Amino acid sequence: MSLPQFTDIRSLSNSEISEAILETENKLFNLRFKKVTRQDFNSHHVKHTKRRLAQLKTLLTMRLENIERKKK
Repeated sequence: MSLPQFTDIRSLSNSEISEAILETENKLFNLRFKKVTRQDFNSHHVKHTKRRLAQLKTLLTMRLENIERKKK
């Protein structure tokens, strides 16, 4: 599994991004829970999930800022 690319998510709509953020946060919670309970998991998935979450939030923020600028 390679690191998630920012270009992969640019085609998503704002509502799809919001849903993806929720799914990614849940996935990150589950990975952290597996770590604490010492279950088997691949530790690099935590890094990939955190990066994906940051990318999604950044894209959503950029789009919302653009909407605000257009209103002014």
